[in-house]
Amino acid sequence: MGGAGEHEEWFRVSEPEPGVFAIEEPHHFERVASYLIVGSERAVLLDTGMGVAPLRPLVEALTDKPLRVLLSHAHFDHIGGTHEFAGSSPILIHELEAPKLRSGLGPEYLTKFYGPESLSGPLPAGFDPENATIPGVEPTALLRGGESIDLGDRVLDVLFCPGHAAGLLALLDRGRRALYSTDVAYAGALYAHLPGVDLAAYRETLATLAHLVPDLDRLYPAHNQRPLPAAYLSQMSRAIDAILAGRAADEARSDADVHRFDGFSVLVPPSTGAAEA
Repeated sequence: MGGAGEHEEWFRVSEPEPGVFAIEEPHHFERVASYLIVGSERAVLLDTGMGVAPLRPLVEALTDKPLRVLLSHAHFDHIGGTHEFAGSSPILIHELEAPKLRSGLGPEYLTKFYGPESLSGPLPAGFDPENATIPGVEPTALLRGGESIDLGDRVLDVLFCPGHAAGLLALLDRGRRALYSTDVAYAGALYAHLPGVDLAAYRETLATLAHLVPDLDRLYPAHNQRPLPAAYLSQMSRAIDAILAGRAADEARSDADVHRFDGFSVLVPPSTGAAEA
């Protein structure tokens, strides 16, 4: 894993199974993880992180296979390093997320995410949060879900999973009984209270994915603990059902109602309940 350059301390790389590298950014509260999935002939990079430190040198130190970059959605912590791969690797994203990828993001949006309260370690030398930018990138191909990505000895199915974002994607590795659940399911707080989140669509997505549980052993989420047991999908599906059926919140905040469950919580707009079911 050497050769990642001077910013390698910003990242933490693990290999939870052969050919799968989780590239985590552990010093930010989001603890976002991108995944490099390497097959016998090709590789795919699922998301490009926050863009705080150069990602491409690290990826190139891990594989020399032809690479595609697949973005689960266009939130800042998943597209930050995409521009590093523009022109050298195909860049894929759902058509509903493409406008945000093209637009990029500037410091007026990004700076607030890099205050001391968000960090548990130093930012890389040379990164200026006051002038942070994520350059816009033109995608190479637009996805809708239902596509397959052949890496040689493994095939990944692209799943359309709206809810957290309109064009959220996940990757299913049927042969290895694994789901890269991106921002659909992870341990910790699920942000279902933010603008652009469709809670009803989130419920439908989780209900659909819950049917896969008998054929899965583990989830590789985009945040926090990994891997997770596949049963998380069923638990989260039941949780969203309960919230939309009128479950009383465990905490009422000014910006969100907080519902706590075993191993995760769900933040929803205030007073979300049966009226939205």
